[in-house]
Amino acid sequence: MLRIKAAKYSFTARLEESSAPRTVAAFRTLLPLRSKIIQARWSGEAAWIPFGDLELGLGPENATSYPAAGQILLYPGGLSETEILFPYGATCFGSKMGQLAGNHFATITEGAENLKELGRIILWEGAQEIAFEA
Repeated sequence: MLRIKAAKYSFTARLEESSAPRTVAAFRTLLPLRSKIIQARWSGEAAWIPFGDLELGLGPENATSYPAAGQILLYPGGLSETEILFPYGATCFGSKMGQLAGNHFATITEGAENLKELGRIILWEGAQEIAFEA
């Protein structure tokens, strides 16, 4: 189980241990994680947390370009920088290099009703605090 606080909202997420075990293990090394979340530039209704050149030693695992709202992706780098994508609505994951596929490693199980409002806040009010804890 993963606890997430973003802006004024709290979420609980299931870690996708069976379908993305290497990605979940790599993500756990980052916990507790505190950062800022900003509106994604090329992915539609999604926010992201950029990590630049962070190397996690991962390749594709349970990868998708079309996550549903609440299906959190970790992109391990390659065509674009390492990042977490946090979809709150219709999303096609991409970058200035084109379409990407990120590793679906966590799924929101509680608080999903607040995803759209979180997205509205990020879009119209700018970067927001976000924290992930096991």
